[in-house]
Formats: sequence, C-alpha cells, structure tokens
Amino acid sequence: MSVAITPTNVHPTAVVSPNARIGSGCQVGPFSIVGDEVELKDGVRLESHVVIDGRTVIGEETRVFPFVSIGLPPQDLKYAGEPSETRIGRRNHIREFVTIHRGTVGGGMLTQIGDDCLLMAQAHVAHDCILGNGVIMANAATLAGHVIIANVGAYSGVHQFCRVGREAYIGGYSVVVKDALPFALTVGNHASCYGLNTTGMKRRGYSTAVIHSLHRAFHLLLSSKLNTSQALEKIAEEIRDSAEVEQLVEFIRCSSRGVTK
Repeated sequence: MSVAITPTNVHPTAVVSPNARIGSGCQVGPFSIVGDEVELKDGVRLESHVVIDGRTVIGEETRVFPFVSIGLPPQDLKYAGEPSETRIGRRNHIREFVTIHRGTVGGGMLTQIGDDCLLMAQAHVAHDCILGNGVIMANAATLAGHVIIANVGAYSGVHQFCRVGREAYIGGYSVVVKDALPFALTVGNHASCYGLNTTGMKRRGYSTAVIHSLHRAFHLLLSSKLNTSQALEKIAEEIRDSAEVEQLVEFIRCSSRGVTK
C-alpha cells in the first residue's frame, strides 16, 4: 500500500503518527488524531475531530464523520492494556459521535465491523462485538461487549454476549437480553419477537418460496401451542430444503442465553 501523507490530503492541524500506514487517496480532516498502529486503507476519509488509536485497520472508502472515536481502550475494568485490535471493513459510513472500542482477552482480542455498514450518530460498539456486512445501527443504538449483531433501531440496547441473527431487525427503544432470532422482528422493553421481518426479506431479494417457508416456521415457533423443542421437531418434519429455515433452527439450538420469543 502506498503512503499518501501530503499537505493536500492531511489538514495541517491533524496529528498523524509517522508510524501510521496511510493508503492512497486518504483524507485526514482538521484536528483529527491517527495513532502509531493505525492503518487506513485506500480512499478512507476522516472528517474533522476524529480520533483513531490502537491496533486499528479501517477498510477502503470508509468515511468517518466528526467526533468519532475508534480503537481506544474498552470500558472494561478487566482490560490491562493487552494489544487487542479493531478492524473495520470497506465502504462503511460512521456518523457523528460514534464510539468503537478495541477487543479484550476475554472476547478474542478483536472488535470487528464488516463492509457497507451504516452506524448512525451516537451509536456505541463495545469491545469484542462482531458486526456483519450491511448492518445498520440507528441513532444511539448501544451494544454491550461480546455482541454478534445485525440491524438495530434507534436508542435500543443489546445485552453483552447476545447474538442478533442474520436479517434480523431490532425495533427502536428495544432492550434485548436474549438472542434475537434471524429473519425476525424483535421489539420492546424487554423485547419480544413479532414474527418474520417480511419487509426486510423482500428488500433483500428473498424469493416468495423462502418467505413462505419462514412464515410457517415462525408460526410454529410463536403461535402454536408447542414448546420450543416440539416446534423445532415439527419444523424439521414439515419444512424441507430451505437453507434459511435450517439456519433459524441451528441458531436456536446453538443459543446459550436462550432466544427472544
């Protein structure tokens, strides 16, 4: 990767470590700080007053807005300065006042965000969280440590060690203390599952057949008089050849915290 520290793309008030690795076409705005072990891939754009520190990598064409903090030590009293990491993928938009903290020994030493995500203003991603591709966190959405996540509505909180499944949607002002099912709408304080995220599935281009199969699976899970184990057995009997339904079933079977229903 080429080094691109020039007066034309780094504002004179910015503080960029000479040890930082800065890709081609990057821009570092006024009063921003880039630490010793930071790597900015090609085309990264930091607006004003951005602070990036620690072992942090930010992927190509990611745009970081003012007053964002990335890669600083976690808010975990057990953290003892271990050389953990923060990795952020490509083409992300990280809006004003977002905070993203580095990982810890207890969580695999890594906080990671995928590609094409949107983190709206004041969102918080705590240590050891793993976000997939295309994730949207609305304003002030908050993830405690060790969360594996999908889309989260405004002012919602997700308890540490929870998982939020693929194509799930957490509604605004929700409090999630158990795993949130994939492909589902999960809303409330404390949150409940309200069935299939039909709108999201259609927007993502899932077929009518897949949506129909998932509707039937959620009916058995949520609306029948079966308990969870019985519902899973019934789903296995009735719904075959659906990879998405298999993912839903596996997600439930692998849950250590229990799932939101």
